[in-house]
Amino acid sequence: MNTREKLLELLESNRGVYFSGEEIAGRLNVSRTAVWKAVKSLQSAGYAIDAVTNKGYCLSRDTDILSAQGIRKYLRVSRQQVSDPDIFVLDTAVSTNAVVREGADGGMPEGYTVLSNEQSAGRGRLGRSFFSPRGTGIYMSILLRPGNCSPGQAVRITTMAAVAVCEAIEAVSGEQAQIKWVNDIYVRDKKVCGILTEGSFGLESGLLEYAVLGVGINVYQPEGGFPEELLDIAGAVLTDRREDVKNRLAAEFLNHFYGYYGGQGHGIADYVEEYRRRSLVTGKRIAVLSGNETRGAVALGIDDECGLLVRYDDGGEACLSSGEISIRL
Repeated sequence: MNTREKLLELLESNRGVYFSGEEIAGRLNVSRTAVWKAVKSLQSAGYAIDAVTNKGYCLSRDTDILSAQGIRKYLRVSRQQVSDPDIFVLDTAVSTNAVVREGADGGMPEGYTVLSNEQSAGRGRLGRSFFSPRGTGIYMSILLRPGNCSPGQAVRITTMAAVAVCEAIEAVSGEQAQIKWVNDIYVRDKKVCGILTEGSFGLESGLLEYAVLGVGINVYQPEGGFPEELLDIAGAVLTDRREDVKNRLAAEFLNHFYGYYGGQGHGIADYVEEYRRRSLVTGKRIAVLSGNETRGAVALGIDDECGLLVRYDDGGEACLSSGEISIRL
């Protein structure tokens, strides 16, 4: 780590505590000039660092900026779940999924995680874009390398992530989070999170070589509001600013996701039941979208593979393992 990163780690771990320039220099084994430059660099990046004569430097408790150091202090991920995850926070990215996919092709290990304060071309399902404005959301992608994973089993990555997002939102905000099959998360009847899992499969084995799990969470309402085409759909987890929420929410997602993915204290049945319990669509009328065809149906429930059980208006029943549905809330 460079001086700026070391300083941020120290201040993040001691929010509200003042350290003199001399004390920081001693702890980091650098000059006081290097400390001053690092403080100025962090302040320029938006960190609320107070500098008080005879007291020193202090990171304000109200700061809510994503950082690897801020996320790590809330992590409870064990080495049995995944080796110490490499976490990187970018100021901006075209797409965090694209960054992680490039890393995967370059041999980065499982747990390689990239977050960005904004995306210029965030990606959603079915080739759609994902609105990713600066400073109000969490845009995160994780590299996973599960062993002997078939295409059918790979779907579990998305459904595990959906449950983990709900649990993280509830832990940090106290709001109830629900899942619109298969991977959209809703709070107060508005979509606050989308999940996109992309994979690379071996031509000979047919097994998953790696997966890139992308998660986009609207933490706050964007400045100026959502675009007109999203007004009736999109929402945010929180209606008011809170202390260090983005770092806490990102870490809680990783904690819960790896709890399921790594199998530490959680079985497949556990997360399936949680997915089922949070289903937004069970018992509701829905429209099943397939190509250019739309069929009316009732959602009957979620099966043990997180497939959606439906009864069409003509009386026929089916289990959907993939696809898209719409529901009027």
